[in-house]
Amino acid sequence: MNDSVSSPDNSSAENTAQSPRSGLRIRPSFHFKVSLLILAIVGSVAVWRVWHDKSIHRTAWMTPSGPSDLARSRGWTNRPEPPFNLDKTLVPVKEIDNGGPPKDGIPALNSPDFVTAQKANYLKPGDRVIGITNGQEARAYPLKILNYHEIVNDRLGDTPVAVTFCPLCDSAAVFDRRVPFGEREFGVSGFLYNSNVLMYDRGGDPESLWSQVMSTGISGPGHSQSLKPLPLELTTWADWRERNPQTLVLSIRTGHSSPYHTTPYKSYLESSNLMFAVNRTDDRLPSKSPVLGVWTASAAKAYPLAAFAAKAGSQQTMQFEDEVGGIPLTIEYRSGPNSLRVLSAGEGVHWLYSFWFAWYAFHPETEIHQLP
Repeated sequence: MNDSVSSPDNSSAENTAQSPRSGLRIRPSFHFKVSLLILAIVGSVAVWRVWHDKSIHRTAWMTPSGPSDLARSRGWTNRPEPPFNLDKTLVPVKEIDNGGPPKDGIPALNSPDFVTAQKANYLKPGDRVIGITNGQEARAYPLKILNYHEIVNDRLGDTPVAVTFCPLCDSAAVFDRRVPFGEREFGVSGFLYNSNVLMYDRGGDPESLWSQVMSTGISGPGHSQSLKPLPLELTTWADWRERNPQTLVLSIRTGHSSPYHTTPYKSYLESSNLMFAVNRTDDRLPSKSPVLGVWTASAAKAYPLAAFAAKAGSQQTMQFEDEVGGIPLTIEYRSGPNSLRVLSAGEGVHWLYSFWFAWYAFHPETEIHQLP
């Protein structure tokens, strides 16, 4: 029998430990040691998962000249001064976070390659995609690719589009890339506001920062300028393909070696915790509840996905009429893919998808749609 699991010999000083409280000699049991080892392993794994998720955005990189006053005031002591003019911003500079990667450290896709639905064998039926259409033309952008790029600069028909996704907010939005001072290509700045990606427009003088969920420029020539949101859906690949059999799909031939078969934010999505601070919160819904966020010039409303899933029951689809800011729209819930989409909307109605915490941080005046 292995000595490490044999019964303790009370007469052996080598196999005993002194208890300062009782004066008795006690040998820790084998099971106790195993329990401590298991606890240590579990604790180490938990710490590693938190570090791994955050390291996606907290990449350490140094500047030989040291941090500037602005960087020091924000705690950015491990990276250079932001490569953007922040003399005048729409939001408080102190609330702009260092996400970790440098400018273009998360590489936007600028010459995207597409394949037909029949050749998209890298997708599973339940993989989520952003879908957009223009007449008979349809395209799907898998989130498993956007996790690693966040922005795709594309063109649909005659419209230059930016398909955007922020994994921290699970926020999906599509914009017209034509801004008041010309057509722009967008990149990932490396900075965040309210835990949400700040994009920048390449070629500007200076380059502007743009908030995805706010759909607005926050610095530079784009300050206070609005991006034009375009219609989109966030659904599963199987659902999108069934309704759009001729769709093209963003290819994994991106020119990058990212592991698109993995989900780098898995533990973050399973946790209620946020990586980065937001300036306001609301507990009417769990922080990471998926919502369809709809807004007009005068109002905003959140449509919680979970509420519609519970209401639909055995129904395959459920449609309903509503209005936001006095402008009508029709929304459909589909139980198969568990998704919401805007079927029709009046002029001036815009929408995107996000977690509740992000939608509320940017739209604190929002209503939450109550199902009858």
